[in-house]
This record gives sequence, C-alpha cells and structure tokens, in this order.
Amino acid sequence: MSLLVVGLSHRSAPVSVLERAALSADAQIKLLQDTVAAEPATEAAVLATCNRIELYADVDKFHAGVAELSTLLAQHSGVGLEELTPYLYVHYEDRAVHHLFSVACGLDSMVVGEGQILGQIKDSLAKAQELHSAGRLLNDLFQQALRVGKRAHSETGIDRAGQSLVTFGLEQLAAGTDVMAWARGKKALVIGAGSMSSLAAATLARAGVAEIVVANRTFDRAERLAALLAEQYGQGLSKAGDPDVLARAVPMESVPVELTRADVAVSCTGATGVVLTAEEIAAAVEGRTGRPVAFEAAEGSGRTTAKASAARANADGGDVRQTPLPPTSVGTDEDCPLDLTAVQGGFSVFGEAAVAGMDAATLEQHAAWAAGSAVDRREAARRSPEADAELITALAATVATVGRIPERRKPEPVAEAPRPAPVLALLDLAMPRDIDAAVHRLAGVRLVDIESLAEASADAPMAADVDQVRRIVSDEVAAFGAAQRAAHITPTVVALRTMAADVVANEIARLEGRLPGLDDKHRSEITQTVRRVVDKLLHAPTVRVKQLAAEPGGAGYADALRTLFDLDQETVASVSRAEDSTEKNRGPR
Repeated sequence: MSLLVVGLSHRSAPVSVLERAALSADAQIKLLQDTVAAEPATEAAVLATCNRIELYADVDKFHAGVAELSTLLAQHSGVGLEELTPYLYVHYEDRAVHHLFSVACGLDSMVVGEGQILGQIKDSLAKAQELHSAGRLLNDLFQQALRVGKRAHSETGIDRAGQSLVTFGLEQLAAGTDVMAWARGKKALVIGAGSMSSLAAATLARAGVAEIVVANRTFDRAERLAALLAEQYGQGLSKAGDPDVLARAVPMESVPVELTRADVAVSCTGATGVVLTAEEIAAAVEGRTGRPVAFEAAEGSGRTTAKASAARANADGGDVRQTPLPPTSVGTDEDCPLDLTAVQGGFSVFGEAAVAGMDAATLEQHAAWAAGSAVDRREAARRSPEADAELITALAATVATVGRIPERRKPEPVAEAPRPAPVLALLDLAMPRDIDAAVHRLAGVRLVDIESLAEASADAPMAADVDQVRRIVSDEVAAFGAAQRAAHITPTVVALRTMAADVVANEIARLEGRLPGLDDKHRSEITQTVRRVVDKLLHAPTVRVKQLAAEPGGAGYADALRTLFDLDQETVASVSRAEDSTEKNRGPR
C-alpha cells in the first residue's frame, strides 16, 4: 500500500485561499483523469467540500507523488503552486488512512461531529468509480471510511459534540436564542438546490419556518426540492405544533423580489463569483423597510449610505472595509498655523495625525491656536530640545482634551455603538462565498459565512465522546492496515496455488501416459488424493504467511514466498492486475 493524500482545508488555509482553490465539478473530473495519467499514480479520488480539497492517490514513489499531486492541484485550482504550497498538508500510508477516517467521523470538520461529510465521501467514491480511477486500494479505503464514520455516530455521542454546518450557522444567526423559537413563523429563501441547500431547507422546515422559497439557476431542480419539502413538511402540523410549511420554487431572476419578503436567506450555489452583492442586499432591506440603508463604519466614525459605500468600494478595488473615510474638518479651520493642504488621511487638524512630524515651534503654535491664544514663533524657535519634549507632551495633553483621536491609530479601545436588530438574516455556506463580505457592515443585516463560522467554532466545547471516537479511529486504522498487508500477499499465495495445481495436472497427465489402461474411477481417485496432499502441504504455510504479513513489517513475507518457491514475478503481477481491473470496473455501491 502506497496511499498518499495532498490537500488543504480550513485548518491549514485561510478562507480566501480556499475560495480561490475551489474546484468545479468539471475541474474535479479533469483532475482525476490527469492524476491517473501521471506516472507516479495508479488510482485517484478527490474529496472536495466547502472547507477542504484533498487528492488521494495510490503512488509508487513518495517524493515524486507529492510533487506531481501538488502540481496538479495547483493547475486545476487556478492558484499558483508557489502560493498554494504553504497551505498544503501531506499524509502517507497509515497516516493518510488515519486522516480520512478522522474526516469521516467528523473529527476534522469545522463543526466537530457533523455527519454531512459521510455523504460527501460517498459522492467522491462514486465519482472515482464512475471514471474508473478508483482501484482496489481506494475502493477499500473509502468504503471502510464510510463504515467507520457510521460506527462512530452509532456507538458514541459524537453528534452531541457538534451539529451540521447548517444547524451551527442557524445557531449563530439566532445569536444565543433557541433556534426553534427564532425560526418559528419566519419566511425563508434558499438559493441553490444541491445537497447543502437541501439540508438547509429541511433544517429550516424542522425548525418551524412558515414558508420556504427555493431559487436555482436550473428551475426544474428548484421545483423538485420544493415538491419534496411540501410532501414531507407540508401536511398537518410541524413538530413544533405550527401550521405546515409552504414551499414553492422561483427562478433566480426572482431573488431580488423574494429578498424583500424573506426574514432569513441561505445561499449555497456552485457559482464561482458573488451571487448577492452588497448593493442588492441593501436594496432588498430598503424595499422591506422603506428606509435608506447605511453601512456601519469603523468604531465611532458614523455611517455612510450603501450606494456611496459601494461606489467607493468599486473605486478602491471592491473592499468596503478598507475604504478611507471622507475628510472631516481639513481645510475648514480658519487661522490654523499648519499647512492644511499637506494633511493626509482626512483627519481633523485637532487630531494627532495632522501634527505628527511637525517641529516643536510649529507644534506650540498649533497648541496655542487650539487653546485660543497666540505664541511668538521667533521666541518658540529658540527653545531647547528639552523644552521641545515638554511642549510635545503638553500638546498631546491638549489634543487629548480638545481634539479627536484618529481611529486608525486606536491608542485606546473605543466602545462600539450597538447595531440595530437585523431585519434580514443571511447564511452563506458556499465556497467560494455567494454573498459579498461587505454585507457584514450593512446596518439591519446579520451575515454568517464560512469565515465567521470558523471563528465561532474555534471555541466550541468538545464532547467527551470525541476521545472515544479517536480510539475507534485508531483501532480501525490498525485493522485496515493489517487487512491491506494481508491482501498484498494474496496475489503471491494465488500464484503459489496456481503453480501447485499445474504441477498436479502435469503429474496426472504423465501417470495416464504410463498407465493407459487406468479406468476413470481409479484415475479420479488418484487425482483427488494428489490434490489433497498438495492442499494439506500448502494450507499451514499460506495461512501463516497471511497472518505474518498482516503484522507491521510483514511486507517482506511475499518476497520470501516468491523466492522459496521460485514463483514467476509476472504471474504474481498478472493476478494483481486482474484484481485491480475488477475493482476499477466495479460500479457505485
């Protein structure tokens, strides 16, 4: 076994890198095809989720495999290899098995214990089987990972250690209140009709929302999801005792209108760009409230309208949070001794940024002007360095009393003004993100996305059951390794038994030549006797060699067996190729 995995996840890379490295469905197919076509790899599978991209392969050379898999990931993700490399992790053989089993159990998820990853592993295996890129090793590995994940969820309370990403996201939107109470009676908009969107819609329905609107670029898929929701949650009363859920489908063009009606919107599409811009969200909130919507500025600096903020964001490259504030009193204060046109950054001339770097005499003039008095500049110019230091200290005290401390310096924490209660809650589960990150600063809106979920989950409590799951993973890794090592010797054992059968057949044929009058009954009895003798002689050695090969370091027993019985290497290899061909042609289970 030479299992190698190269990948990146929310644990190794920032969300911005994961967004850019996200693989489309077509890119995943091409990556699999190129991997098995590469020299070091014979099998390949891709596990691509909203917070991880991993390439699994059976390779014959470790270093060449790492180099090839890393290069292929960079090529198909569109992120340069030099930029991607610092965020990649590599696991080999037993460590690679341990990693996948941990992933399957939810131990490596953003929300510990979430079970959705099992479906994603199943889809990855099905895709590799469909493309015939999964052979014996990866078929065994992924199928065993699914069994280990199911065992962890059935034998432990790992589900209590965390929830699905959807549930965790809704808890963040509810901001500490009960999700059922928060969601009851709300109108929800779900953008996308894939597995994550379907899970979000079902979770919202169980939470007690009154209406779910599904929007998707392929309208038929939106209709199917809406029909399923109506069938499952649209009859009688919900578990919370509320009226049944109204579910309907709309085309993507209707999303702006539906946003004006929605209380909560969940988006998870496969789009490579932003699906909902800050301006579109602002327009939806304005349409709902009838009032202009402003972006929350940094601490204590007031607000700016959504359109103006978006316009500045476009002018500065699209990041609203890095947009400079407009000038305050620069150029408006009369008789100031400073050169106002030279002041940069838009801070008041009372602020320290306006006077930074000025000589002591000019500083004293500014201080006196700010205090409403006057100073003879010529006398001030004769000050000593010690006096200069005192003047600067006095000026700092004056500025602290009279002026404003510029927010960019943040010498002291500034209390943040309370935000108004949101009228629209947004949950972005897509990677790359569907909703413009600038919406975080939009008044009246609460946005939870992958990045904020990662920050929130970092401090989530770990259940005691996690330790039990880790023990299960360790035991299963050992068992899988033993089974693979034992399977590694199987072609050699098969070749040995094939050779023994050929020897028996040749000897029986030679006997028939010497005893042509031998009747069928005696010939059959002699043949069976010879075969039983050979089987008994081979039984103990082959059983024992399988047991020894299953132990750590047992790989050498196959070589010993081939040497002792002078087995043809090509015969052994042909058995292996036949087994691998059977595994690659096996359909999804």
